[in-house]
Amino acid sequence: MINLGQKLLKEAQRVIPGGNQLLSKRSEMFLPNQWPSYYKFSRGCVVSDLNKKKYFDFAGMGVTSCILGYADRDINRAIQKGLRNGAMSTLNSPQEVELAKKLIKIHKWSDMVRFSKSGGEACLIAIRIARAFSKKEKIAFCGYHGWHDWYMASNLSNKKNLDEQLLPGLGNKGISKSFKNSIFSFNYNDIDSLEKIFKKNKNQIGIVIMEPMRFNYPKNNFLKKVKNLAKKNGAILIFDEITTGFHENLGGLHLKFKVDPDMAIFGKALGNGHPISAVIGKRKIMDFAQKTFISSTMWTESIGFIAGITALNKMKKLNVQKNLVKYGKKIKIGWAKVARKNGIKISINGLNSLPVFRFEYPNKKEISTYFTQEMLKLGFLAKEAIAITNVYDDKIINKYLRCVDKVFNKIKKIQSKKEKFPLKGPLKHSTLRKISY
Repeated sequence: MINLGQKLLKEAQRVIPGGNQLLSKRSEMFLPNQWPSYYKFSRGCVVSDLNKKKYFDFAGMGVTSCILGYADRDINRAIQKGLRNGAMSTLNSPQEVELAKKLIKIHKWSDMVRFSKSGGEACLIAIRIARAFSKKEKIAFCGYHGWHDWYMASNLSNKKNLDEQLLPGLGNKGISKSFKNSIFSFNYNDIDSLEKIFKKNKNQIGIVIMEPMRFNYPKNNFLKKVKNLAKKNGAILIFDEITTGFHENLGGLHLKFKVDPDMAIFGKALGNGHPISAVIGKRKIMDFAQKTFISSTMWTESIGFIAGITALNKMKKLNVQKNLVKYGKKIKIGWAKVARKNGIKISINGLNSLPVFRFEYPNKKEISTYFTQEMLKLGFLAKEAIAITNVYDDKIINKYLRCVDKVFNKIKKIQSKKEKFPLKGPLKHSTLRKISY
């Protein structure tokens, strides 16, 4: 049977640079030449490809955004009502105010909110406001914060500076050289690396932006030490919760760790995959948004606000985050059990709601590609990282773990014989590469 997704991908690569809009959704990041690539419909945690084959999604649920599942009925109904009333007008949407109040109520340390449509935009807005307030040009960061020049400029002094911040090989093409030597990365759980930046750039660092957690939990009061160091040096602390927000708890992960920043950023799960992102912060800082030009027509469109309000209401009503943590713990325990059973070496990390395992072998990329290939045959979109969704249940998770057990057993036999894995295409990659066509 012809893989219609791969067929369409080849057409896309001729008319769209890279073939699609998001690096994290490139087929080459999952299973080159084999990945379904496009969907016909998605509901709950099931995705149908263009060949009408259905899969359970254990590969990220819309890049971590759909914690309530795909095509959530309550959100869809609310959006349909919003569409009937008109999604755009010369006047403003009242839902904008309602969503702002909800976010402030959840994050009691904050006073004001600005909205946009994507995570990258929200990061840029936060940086602009914080820079206007601090009147300092230089930034210290830890983690992944998007594609804009202010972040990518870290690679101007060394094109490998971002390699340890999630995505290696991003390079520095097209980045304005005016940002050179003004953006500095520090390492998670390494407070000394941040102290060195402050000492080397005395009274010049105006912003510290970081993800409160990605794969590893904070150790030795790391987040509190970062906050104290930022305050001591007159820098604004921004927590980027685009990925972590609303997965482990209702709101930002920083609430769980009991460390309040000066500003925080949300997106993805906030609207359950619909375009809405938010920057929240203290009034004295956020007011500087009125002293610098930050504006966009599409930020006023109502559907994102409606999705955000409905998603927050449903999360609270169903205690969704409790389920995400419970299911994630079950999967982590299951991974460890089947790995021991089959003698497979893996490491397990991440939040319970965003669990991840890694194969601990020199040929781990080959094994990882084979894992995705074989899980696809068994009806699962799968990689090592999972974003838990509320529409999983014990039956689906048990089926997933049985399939992982089968594939781990195959991996064990091939590894023990020191044979090459029978891959039907090239190895997956995890970095930016030019797509040929």
